[in-house]
Amino acid sequence: MDHDLANLLRAHGMQVTAQRLAVLRAVRRRPHCTADTVAEEVRAEIGAISRQAVYDALAALTEKGLIRRVQPAGSPSLYDPRVGDNHHHVICRSCGTTVDVDCTVGVAPCLTAADTDFRIDEAEVIFWGTCPRCIAATPAAEA
Repeated sequence: MDHDLANLLRAHGMQVTAQRLAVLRAVRRRPHCTADTVAEEVRAEIGAISRQAVYDALAALTEKGLIRRVQPAGSPSLYDPRVGDNHHHVICRSCGTTVDVDCTVGVAPCLTAADTDFRIDEAEVIFWGTCPRCIAATPAAEA
């Protein structure tokens, strides 16, 4: 797998480093994770790495389109390994679980903005709700 990831980095014009490989692996293992979670995963795998090095790697990987940064309102950014398709996210208001949701339209941007002369090429949608686990944990009187 490291060979494939190294080739992926090279194909996107990026220098292959142990830090970038570890960050990419962490995001692939833990979809929709925060930068802090990535840092914990990377430290467990390769040892010491600064928070800034993690942020730098996440920014570079995002810029090259190898991962996607999702920015839910009022929450830290999440990093998603699923790129290059037209999918959205649903986030549980109770526990923060985040999952991918395929776009029912299927074609980007899947929404049309009214009254603009912009050429829209993407729409990022975040649905908010309650996940099945949190629903099951809620007493019937509160539901």
